[in-house]
Amino acid sequence: MSRVEGILERLHGLFPRLIDLSLDRLLALLGRLGDPHLRLPPVIQVAGTNGKGSTCAFVRAIAEAADLSVHVYTSPHLIRFNERIRVAGKLVDDATLEATLEHVIAANADAPITIFEVITAAAFELFARTPADLCVLEVGLGGRGDATNVIAHPAACAITAISLDHREMLGDTLAAIAAEKAGIIKPGVPVAIGAQPDEAAAVLLETALRLGAPVRLRGHDWEVRPTLRGFRYTDAMGALALPMPALPGPFQLDNAGIAIAALRAAMPAMPDDAFVDGMRSVAWPARLQRLSGAYAAMLPPGWELWLDGGHNPGAGEALAEHFRSWTDRPLHLVVGMKRAKDSAAFLRPMLPYATTVWAVAEPEQYLALPVADIVAASGGVARPGPRIADALQKLPRDGKPARVLICGSLYLAGEVLKAEAAA
Repeated sequence: MSRVEGILERLHGLFPRLIDLSLDRLLALLGRLGDPHLRLPPVIQVAGTNGKGSTCAFVRAIAEAADLSVHVYTSPHLIRFNERIRVAGKLVDDATLEATLEHVIAANADAPITIFEVITAAAFELFARTPADLCVLEVGLGGRGDATNVIAHPAACAITAISLDHREMLGDTLAAIAAEKAGIIKPGVPVAIGAQPDEAAAVLLETALRLGAPVRLRGHDWEVRPTLRGFRYTDAMGALALPMPALPGPFQLDNAGIAIAALRAAMPAMPDDAFVDGMRSVAWPARLQRLSGAYAAMLPPGWELWLDGGHNPGAGEALAEHFRSWTDRPLHLVVGMKRAKDSAAFLRPMLPYATTVWAVAEPEQYLALPVADIVAASGGVARPGPRIADALQKLPRDGKPARVLICGSLYLAGEVLKAEAAA
């Protein structure tokens, strides 16, 4: 265990509640730290259910292609905690992160607070110390009461696709969840909004109208459309002819469009070449990522192994849409999920495309849903792995080369990437 992990374990003991959607505790702590959140470069804040991390990756890739220095705060991490905090383009190192966490904990002086709030305060402290041109903040959960929402005047906000997730905290309807996400919308601050269900869009637009926030809505203020050589983005500032993003999947065009709309609102002088280069250079692990390591070596020659961290109903629908372009060979799904997720709704749109489905749970996977529960959620279609390696070895090998997708949980994806890194 690293010293950073040791600090986090200690925080779990001191502040056992991981999530508590309120801003007062964090604002008090930030005050004791000298209000680092007020000393950040221009901020783009990204909320939504699906696509937040990818949208942040697009914003960063485009900005860095324009030679801008970018801070980025995302969650969760997949392999190392440091992945959450990128300071002026570089992941924070262990020693700096350890010292900053200890400084924040000391400033908090044992007051009630959550671990995510401590981590967010540490990120703001690091960002305030180091000059940069832009700061990208991914909302952890919801929006209204999320720790990142202490930023009162971002340069722009962005809201990605909204679907049913975290219902125990955000509400049981799309309207209720959209109201929480809409909490990041600020008076007079431009907000870029991607494709949304009507119920969610109505809430977002009403909130923006009430607060006087200029809206950049897909289908009204901007649009993305595939072309023979890539895709075309259009808005009031003009059209961009762009290559297909390095992140695969048709849903990534929406995320790319949101990022472009937010950047054009926040930094209208961004050169066109940066958007082209950003599409080519963007990277984000466990989002339809092709694997070539230890697990792929378990498959016959010519087979493909992919990884995706999607885990909620919206992600299931997005993956199913992508599967329409994967009909050239058999598709096998290896699914491991987190407890409290709507497994049946995630699996339902994907099952018609799958030749076989396998339920798995890795020993170190955080809050892994039991294999039997995944089998039940599939209506008995899935077979028990019960681990990834077991499932890969049991796949039918007759016929032409197949495609395998491991999916269902970012925590499962993290375990897969750890195994890949260790190979």
